[in-house]
Amino acid sequence: MPYLFLRTLFLSPTIVFAPAWLILLLIVNGVSAQTTLPDKQSLPVPTPQQLAWHDTEFYFFFHFGPNTFTNVEWGHGTEPEDIFNPTGLDCDQWCRVAKQAGARGVVITAKHHDGFCLWPSQYSIHTVRESKWREGKGDVLRELSEACRRHGLKFGVYLSPWDRNHPQYGTPEYNDVYVNTLTELLTGYGELFEIWWDGANGEGPNGKKQVYDFHRFEQVAARLQPNAIIFSDIGPGCRGVGNERGLILSETNWCTLDTAGFQRGLGAPSNDTLNRGNENGAHWIPAECDVSIRPGWFYHAEEDDQVKTPEQLWNIYLHSVGRGANLILNVPPDRRGRIHGQDSTALVAFGGKLQRSFSKNLAKGKKVITPFRVCAFTPKKYRSYILDGDRATYERLESYSGKSRDFVEIDLGKKRKFNSIVLREAIALGQNVQAFSIEVSGKEGWHEVARSTTMGARKILRFPEQKSRKIRIVIHVSKGEPALSEVEVYKI
Repeated sequence: MPYLFLRTLFLSPTIVFAPAWLILLLIVNGVSAQTTLPDKQSLPVPTPQQLAWHDTEFYFFFHFGPNTFTNVEWGHGTEPEDIFNPTGLDCDQWCRVAKQAGARGVVITAKHHDGFCLWPSQYSIHTVRESKWREGKGDVLRELSEACRRHGLKFGVYLSPWDRNHPQYGTPEYNDVYVNTLTELLTGYGELFEIWWDGANGEGPNGKKQVYDFHRFEQVAARLQPNAIIFSDIGPGCRGVGNERGLILSETNWCTLDTAGFQRGLGAPSNDTLNRGNENGAHWIPAECDVSIRPGWFYHAEEDDQVKTPEQLWNIYLHSVGRGANLILNVPPDRRGRIHGQDSTALVAFGGKLQRSFSKNLAKGKKVITPFRVCAFTPKKYRSYILDGDRATYERLESYSGKSRDFVEIDLGKKRKFNSIVLREAIALGQNVQAFSIEVSGKEGWHEVARSTTMGARKILRFPEQKSRKIRIVIHVSKGEPALSEVEVYKI
């Protein structure tokens, strides 16, 4: 019967003196310290940058540009620059709303398909510099990146490779233009956490399509912003999920993906594969769910009464972040350059629900009951690193065989009411768990209240309200030794 190794006391960050006999006994029994560094193994594992991205979990998308003023979704690239004139632009307001909603970062459409640049690019004459906004001296990216720093939010950019305005689009020279504009973004606005690409590839003003040099683009991004995660259908940092509804559609979500033979856009893997990932995928390319708070991605006044409700946003959160993905929620600024009141009201209410729901973890600091004793000196109950509130620590079922019914049992100290559990696999070691269930103890013994497949970066399971003192996380199938980072219990 496998058991959880407790981090060895004498290897703890706090100096603790242990008797020589205990040290020897631990060595003989093979007990080793669990650190935040993954052991060498065959499973794909995330980079440190991807681990930081996983922790970001939820952030905003801002679609903003000429389309905001022309009332279309995809501009034609022929719009006069003066159409862009957000006379009340307030990026601090954007960031305040993001913070109140619980978001940890923002991504903005620095350039959409129409080719209009929200910064005064040296490589285009279709920019804010040619508009009358701020008398041609404005820079939306400057204002937003500085506001993000003031409010403690991460900053990212979307730079559409498709450009319906630039005269060199559709020629080999355009890849140089794109690299130059990308370089401006990656060197002029501080550290970025995400660079967002899609595979859109339509005709430019000369009627031609472009052959994108994405390999070169990736090299430039890696050199200039090594901590930024690149989003696209096939990563390499994170992937789309094949829908724009913000949902992982099943309980299964693997952070691994096979990309050989695939391309961005029309050559991407199937939507089902993007949604579920590949169980034995070769690369760590986790899922990011994208969705707009409105039917459209840019602001349209006629959609003011179609803003998603706090309850709808909560459901999206449970089916994205709650299934191990990140969530990027589009919140389009209006023609004033502000988040509309309908949107901000819904977002603040959603943020309040998010905070209340996860404010009281009933398991934090409680005790784990080991299913097997290491030796006669190992206490049956001990304080565990899976209940310490620290995502960086973990415990592992070292002797897991992949065939037996293995579990972790938590003692809440007394009977408590709860209806939700949050589980975090120690993904720094890779993703192992293939099937698990939740059981609670009652008068007639243990009974199952929830069952799922993958666990991953974060799994939120909800079930009918229970009143019990003890909970079990039962691992039914796993690729290898399961490792848990955190277990949290809530009444939501």
